[in-house]
Amino acid sequence: ILCVAVNSWAQTSVADDVAIIQDIYGKSKTQVIDDFLQLPESQIAAFEEIYNKYEIERKELGKKKIQIIEDYAANYETLSDEKAAELTQANLKNNQDLDKLLSKTFGKAKKVIGGKNAAKFVQLEQYLQIIIRSEIQDNIPFIDELDKTKTK
Repeated sequence: ILCVAVNSWAQTSVADDVAIIQDIYGKSKTQVIDDFLQLPESQIAAFEEIYNKYEIERKELGKKKIQIIEDYAANYETLSDEKAAELTQANLKNNQDLDKLLSKTFGKAKKVIGGKNAAKFVQLEQYLQIIIRSEIQDNIPFIDELDKTKTK
């Protein structure tokens, strides 16, 4: 059941992992960012170029995250210490890579939209990522969680 649920979730997430944001705000992620930043016309094109590159790399990291989750689901029933450590290290590295990408994007963005607007972007992006991570975590059982719910 876990594998089916995770695989089903992963397939919809690969197609459009911002559906969560659309459900919450009734807008695309890009619209939420545009509405929040309210950049002047003179900065929009330069920021969009930076943002679009960021999204391409972020989505690649998202695919890697899904692979980690699928690997977890496939091994959940027989999870060894080694596999748990391997998956945890992969997950932590994925989170670090996402933070590095956001930091790199911040540096580029502040050059074209200023420090305050770039900070607003980072703040919003981190908030949206927390929402997405929370939704993911709500759909993945903790290690040994299913064992505890079995009736004896």
